Formats: sequence, C-alpha cells, structure tokens
Amino acid sequence: MRMHAYLFALLVVPGIASPATAAPGLQTRLSQPSQAASQQGGDRFVEGVVVDPQGLPVTGASIVLTQRQGSLRKSTVSSIERFRIESLVPALYDVRIEAAGFAPQSFTVDLRNQPMAVVDVRLEPAGVAELLIVTATRTEQRMGDVPASVSVLRGEEIRQSPAMVADDVLRQLPSFSLFRRTSSLAAHPTAQGVSLRGVGPSGVSRTLVLLDNVPFNDPFGGWVYWTRVPLMSVDRIEVVDGATSSLYGNYAMGGVINIVTSRPARRTVEFKPQYGNRNSPKVDFFASDVWGKLGAAVQGSTLNTDGYPLVAEAERGRVDTKASVKYRNFDGKLDYTPMDRVNVFFRGGYFKEDRNNGKVSTIDGSPEANDTTWKYANGGVRIRMPDQSDLQARVFTDFQTFHSNFLAVPAATPSRSIGRMTLNQDVPSKAVGGMVQWSRALTAKHYFAAGTDWRWVDGDSNEHGLDAVTGTTVTLERVSGGTQRSVGAFVQDIVSVTPELQLTLSARLDHWRNYEAHNLETTVATGLPTAANNPSLPTSDDTVTSPRVAALYHVTDWVTAWGGISGGFRAPTLNELYRQFRVGTVLTLANPQLVPERLVGGEFGVNVAPLRNLTWRTTWFDNRVKNPVSNVTQTIVGTQITRQRRNLGRTRIWGIQTDLEYRVGSFWRLSGGYMYDEARVKEYSADPSLNPSLVGKFLPQVPKHRGSVQVAYTNPKYVSLAAQAQFVGRQFDDDLNQARVAGQTDPGLPKYGLLDLTASRAIRPNLEVFFGVQNVFDREYFVMTNPTTVGTPRLVNGGVRIRFVGR
Repeated sequence: MRMHAYLFALLVVPGIASPATAAPGLQTRLSQPSQAASQQGGDRFVEGVVVDPQGLPVTGASIVLTQRQGSLRKSTVSSIERFRIESLVPALYDVRIEAAGFAPQSFTVDLRNQPMAVVDVRLEPAGVAELLIVTATRTEQRMGDVPASVSVLRGEEIRQSPAMVADDVLRQLPSFSLFRRTSSLAAHPTAQGVSLRGVGPSGVSRTLVLLDNVPFNDPFGGWVYWTRVPLMSVDRIEVVDGATSSLYGNYAMGGVINIVTSRPARRTVEFKPQYGNRNSPKVDFFASDVWGKLGAAVQGSTLNTDGYPLVAEAERGRVDTKASVKYRNFDGKLDYTPMDRVNVFFRGGYFKEDRNNGKVSTIDGSPEANDTTWKYANGGVRIRMPDQSDLQARVFTDFQTFHSNFLAVPAATPSRSIGRMTLNQDVPSKAVGGMVQWSRALTAKHYFAAGTDWRWVDGDSNEHGLDAVTGTTVTLERVSGGTQRSVGAFVQDIVSVTPELQLTLSARLDHWRNYEAHNLETTVATGLPTAANNPSLPTSDDTVTSPRVAALYHVTDWVTAWGGISGGFRAPTLNELYRQFRVGTVLTLANPQLVPERLVGGEFGVNVAPLRNLTWRTTWFDNRVKNPVSNVTQTIVGTQITRQRRNLGRTRIWGIQTDLEYRVGSFWRLSGGYMYDEARVKEYSADPSLNPSLVGKFLPQVPKHRGSVQVAYTNPKYVSLAAQAQFVGRQFDDDLNQARVAGQTDPGLPKYGLLDLTASRAIRPNLEVFFGVQNVFDREYFVMTNPTTVGTPRLVNGGVRIRFVGR
C-alpha cells in the first residue's frame, strides 16, 4: 500500500518523489500577516525562500502547491530570490518542495482566512534511499523502493570531481568501465563503449546510455561520445547495473545509464572558464529563462588540449606523437507547459570533435586522426490524462559522419620507426526513433505501465585501402554497410502484495531486422570487383523475449532485501557486422554472420540504513551470456595479429559489489565502493576455427578487483574540498590471456591506484574559484599491450564558476 499511495501521487502531481508527509529535520516558518494586512484584499499568494543547511539559497528547487479540496495546482522553481505563487483561492494547500540532493519536504498552508502565507524552508541532504530515480522502472520511484542495483551521482558529486569529461566522473563507481582503462580525452571514439560489471567489454556498449531518457549511443557502432555530455547542466546521473532489456530492449543487456539535465530556470546564466596543463583551455556555459509557460535553455562546451603520448617511453619511436582532442558541443532546449496536465519539450544540437590518435606516418608526415560531426534533434510530450493516467511520447533523430584513418606499424629496427597509412574510412549514418509509454495506478495494489519503441539506423563504411609500401596510393575501394530496424513493446506491473512486500513483473518482445546489406569491393588498378565483393549480403532477423521478475521486502524500517531474475539481449551493430579497423599491429575484421547475444542474470541485494545519513548496500550478481560477440584471435605472424568478431559459445560474469555512504553533520560526506568481478569463457563455439583453449580464460578488460573511496568537506562559507582514490586490479588485454606489458613477467595489465583532489571557494555569491588535480602522483599505469600504452598522466586545471540569477 505504501508504494502505490506514492505512485498514485505521481499521477496527481508529476515530479513528487515520496508520500506527502513531512520528513524529519524539516524547518519551516509559516507567517500570517496582521489583521490590517488581511483587510487590504486582493488575490491570495504564498511566498518564501528555500535554503540549504548553511542558510544559502537553493536554486532550481521544485515548489508545488495543490489545493486540498479542489483541482487548483500551482508550481514554480526557486532561485536566489524569494519565490512567489499568486492567484490562489481561499483554501487549504499542500506544499511540496523538492531539490536534487535534498530530502523532499511537505507541509500545509491555510489561506482560507488570510490573503498570504510566508514560508522559509530549510532543506536537509537526502539519504540514498530517498533519492528519486526514473531509470530502473521507467517510472519515478524512491531509490529505496527499487528492486535493482542502482547508483546515483548527484550534482554535488559531479561538481566535486576534477574530471573534465563525463566518463572520468563515472569512474568513481566500481561497476563502470570503458572498453580500456584510458580516458575519453585520449581514446579513439570506437573504444569508448561502456561496460557495467564487466558484461561483454568491447568498443561496443552493452549498456544503454540516455540523455534525458533519449538514446545517446552512437547509432552505427553503439559506443558513446562522452565529450558530448553537457556536464555543467547535469542534475544527476542514474546508473542501473544488471540486465534492463525487459524495459529498454537492445543495448540494455548490461544496464542503463541515464544522464538527467536541469530544467530551464528564471534568468539564469552560468559560465565556467578553466585552464589546465598540457595547454588545455576549456569553457562551459549555460543560460536559461522562463517566460510564463515557456522555458528555454542553451548550453555549450569547448575543449582544446595538446594531449600526451600514449605509448610508454621505453617503446616510443618515430611513429609516436601526442594524442590530442578538440571538441565543440552546443545544444538548446525548449520546455512548454500550456497547462498543469501537459508538458512539451524540444531539444536540438550540434557536436564536432577532432582527434589526433598519437601516431604519424614516417613517409609523408600525415597523422593518424579521426573526426566526427553529429547533428541531433528530439522532442516529446507528457500528458496527465483525465483518468489520472500518465502518457509520454518522444521522437528523436541523429545525423552523423565519422571519419578515421589507420596507420600500420611494420616490424623494424629500431622498433616503431616506420609507420605508413593503410586505410581511410568515412562512415556516414542516420537514425530515427521514438517511444510511447502509458502508466496508471489500476488499483491500490497495482501500478501498471506499457509502452513501445522503435529505431531505424542506416549507415555505410566507405573505405579506401592504401598500398603496402608507402601508404599513399589507393589500391582498394570498399563500401560495406546496411540498414537495421528494430521495434519492441513492454509491459510492467508493480504489485504491492503487502505493505512490506513489493513485486515487479515486466516483459518485453523485440523484433530486429538487418537488410539491404552489401560489401562492394573493387580493385582500383583494374576496376574489377574482388573475390570478397558481394552486392547483396543475406538478410537476417530475429524476435526476442526479455522477461524480469523481482521482489523487494522491507524487513524493518532500516533493512531491505531484494532479488530478481532477468533476461536480456543485444543485436550486433552495423559496425560489428560490416566495418573493419586496425590498431597498430592488430587488424580486426567484421563479420556479417553474427547473431544476437542473449543473457540470463540473477541478483540478490541487501540495503541497510541504520541511520538517516548512513547507507550500506551489497549485491551478489550472476550473468550467463550466450553467443557473446568477441574479438577472437585468428593468426599471429610476428608482431602482426589478425582478429575477427565472432560469437563465442558462453561466458559467465559473477561477483559481489558493495558501497557505503555516510554523511557526518552538514559538511562531511564519506563514500566508497568495491566490486569483485570474475568473468570467464565457459564454452566455445562449435566453429572449429575458434581456439578451444579459450575455455576458462578471463574476458579481456575485466579486472577481478575494482574499488574507490571519496571524502568530501563542503562548507560554502569557507571552502569545499574533495579527495577520491581509485584502485583497479590486474586484467588481461587479449582473448588468449597471453599479451603482456614490456618488462613484465606476468601476462596482462598490472594493477594500479590513483588519487584525485579538488578544492573550491566561493568569493562572492555569484563567483567561485576552483582547482583540481587528476592522478596527483603522476602514476604511470597501462591500458593496452602491443605496443604498451599508458593511461592519463597528471592533469591539473583551475578556473572560475560565474552564476547570475535575475529577478
């Protein structure tokens, strides 16, 4: 009953996070005017201010007034000025105030006999269980009521990180990793696929990434451009570990990451210029305003850095230079609320990125580089229907062009003294998609949701193969690609069996189809097609069911146990099916015969909150994957390695993750997490060309041990300080578990630990200075073998945050 009373309230007042009862620690002052004031007449109104525990104004808090008996509902957003809600009729009103990172507060004001009420509300930091999340069930729920492993990075934690890109912020969560250990500041875009809990690590994501509930993954390859994330306007990042395909379908086989940005606020301008070592200027800005029922915001980010060498100094040769990146990201959004029941939004943007990949041709001096141009638009509507059901719809579109060239590094003396271009690649792609979702509290015990979504992607890899002597003459032309269409539908029922026991039942049916696939290859010298030329590759399709059953039980007020069994799937991307690539001496071939990956996973977790400011969570997980796509070694000739994407037989990824957060008073926050993760090949395919010795091998790029600790002191009157330590255990770099770092006796990439620091100080209410250091001790750690490649060195940056809020 408790859960469904809460969910029903969501339909009446969108955005409410918990039952409308005053939370402990509420400090509210209600002031009634004098009799003389009440005789002045006029419309009734409520005004006040929202502050944090230090008495500083909280901006962006949602303030909702609902008439106790009647249909009148008004809302506004707090700023550094006093808020005011006018045109109220004589009545009792329930007031609900919510802000990211704070516990929600509820109280009542009485305007039956008085024309006004003045309220001063002091918000307290939210406990982990009180945080409102939307991703795990596609419905707003308190985190403590969700039967899933969920982590939330709040705005304050993002601001306290010295990281300049989103993936480096997310590394404080032990379950999060990119394909390799390197940052997106230096990684090739196709190596930026995200893995949660080590499920299928590769350049392609087994995790669906959303930006305000709109798909964010690259449509052609599934990887993620982390430089596209507008960090300055991010309100929170929700991370759901474990298969979520029963709600989201493709890509969500390993989980979901939803990046939630702030809504437009009244006359707000934020500007954050900073500068770092390695000649790294970065500028972020955000501006928004609200005119009655219409809100608008624009934001942008630019970065230009000289970068750093990727190859370890002992192996560095004439081929090697610095890897660098330059990007520009701009977007705008509109938010229109013509009436309390209807909200309409639109977003559009432009992204441009240029990278130098840290290598150069020794023949003509041209660098190995890549660049991306991405234009996107999306929009939607949310309607509270007369029957109190909730209807949402979204559409989105992406137009992208990715260009990359690749350098071959032949064996030579001294090593890495010769580099020649081997391939030029141009990959245009476009995608269109949409979703519709309906939800309603059917009875006091059932909250039901159903929806459908679809996506269409079309793309080609246009390639020019270059001669094997100088790498300057085109010898082969290849156009390889196709079209992929997917559509799915899901249902979900959240059942309150008893006040303590809640069941979540969901299932999804997906159908995908690849068609109009082709591999057109022509020898330039003769103009004739090659033996591999195939203008019509076979069409493939499949239908997949993804169920989930989960239960959550409130053992006591401070102990909750939950568990679930889920199914998931991922269809191979156009990139895996049709695009080949080279990294140094390793050539990886495409495979148009790939079939979908299937996953069955189980979880069991315990959440313990003996104190309001202390939360400890532990989760056991076990994922079995059938037909996982992996880069399988085919031949090794000297230093030259050829791999192909293949479906292995089965893999198993299991382990334990635990995290703890403790807030000491109003100023200190201690948190940390650890994950033990064992990921192995359990069965190899019947294909005799695959090496049966892969059975029992560890999956590459998955360490057994990963952990982090954060300590933060936040006192806006004086200073804010934060320290973060990360530890990553040994992991392997190849499917055979044989590759090793030069000079090391054991195969694999050695363990390492890093320390980051940040400090900030408010000089004036609208001016803050900050300073941050990543990898404080400049620890050298390794991210790849053949050649030995190093991770991010010490990065130092500092700057100012300027914020103006008008009346």
